[in-house]
Amino acid sequence: MVLFILRRLGQALIAIFGVMTLVFFIQRLTGDPTYLLVPETATQADIEAMRRSLGLDQPIIVQYMSFLRDIAQFDFGRSYVQRIPVTTIIASRLPYTLQLAGGALLVSFGLGVPLGVVMALWRDRPATKLLTGFVFASQSMPTFWSGILFILFFAVWLGWLPPSGAGGIENLILPSFALGLLSMATFARVTRTAMLDELSKDYVRSARARGVATPRLFWRHLARNAAIPVISVAALEISQLLAGAVIVETVFAWPGLGLLTVQSIVSRDFLVVQGIVLIGAFVTIALNFTADILYSVVDPRIRLDGSRP
Repeated sequence: MVLFILRRLGQALIAIFGVMTLVFFIQRLTGDPTYLLVPETATQADIEAMRRSLGLDQPIIVQYMSFLRDIAQFDFGRSYVQRIPVTTIIASRLPYTLQLAGGALLVSFGLGVPLGVVMALWRDRPATKLLTGFVFASQSMPTFWSGILFILFFAVWLGWLPPSGAGGIENLILPSFALGLLSMATFARVTRTAMLDELSKDYVRSARARGVATPRLFWRHLARNAAIPVISVAALEISQLLAGAVIVETVFAWPGLGLLTVQSIVSRDFLVVQGIVLIGAFVTIALNFTADILYSVVDPRIRLDGSRP
C-alpha cells in the first residue's frame, strides 16, 4: 500500500513540475508585461526601472528558479492591475467557484447515476427510452447554450429564479444545472454501459436463477462492480466542471474564478491567469491521484501495485 501511494505521489509531483514549467515559459512567450504597467508617457528609464522591480532583467534560468521557489511557497506574485497578492484575489473568488462546482456535481452525479441505473435495469420500457432521449439531448447542448435557455425560460418568461449574480440558494440553481447538465449525461451513459456489462455476466444470471431479487442483486453485487468506470469518469468530470465554470460564470455573472479568468485575460493580468491555471492543474492531478487510490478500495481484484491477480 505504501509503495503504491509513493509511486502515484511521485507521478503526481512530476506532473505538477511539468505544468509549472510549461506555464512559466508560455507566460514568457506572451511578451514583456512591463509595457502594460507603465503609463504611455513613461521614458525608457522608467520602463527599465519597472523591469528591474519585476525581476525581468535577470537571466531566464534565474527567473525560472525564483518562480519555482515562489510557487513552492504558494506565492503567485502580485496582480499587475490590482497591485495586491494573487493569492488574495483567488481566495476571495474561490468560495463562489466551489459553491458552483458543488451544486453542479450534485446535479450531475445525483441525477446521472440514478438515471444510468434505471436506463440499464429497465431498458425496454417506453419511459426509459424517453429518459435516454433526454440524456442524449443534454449531452448535445453546450453549457453556454443551456445557460441562455435556462435564463430565458426560468428567469425571463416564468420569473421563478434570478437570471444572474450571486446571493442566496436561488441564485445557484440555474448555473448549477447549466454547468452540471453535460456531466449528468456523461455519468448516465457510463453508468448505463457499466451496468449492462455487469448484467450480461454469468454471476448475474446465476443469481437470478436462484431467485435473487433485483434490489438485492443491485446493492450486493452490481453497484460495487460497476463503480470503477464511474470513479474514472468522476475524476475527469470534476475537472471538466472547473473548466466549464469559465463559460457558465460569464453567462450568469457569477463572481468565481471562471469570471475572474475572463476579466484577467481581457485586462492582461497574466499573473492572475497563471495562478488560476496552476490551481486548476493541482486540483486535476489531486483528483486523479485520489481516483487511483479508490480503485483498489472499490475493486479488491486490483492489486495495490497496479496489476491484477
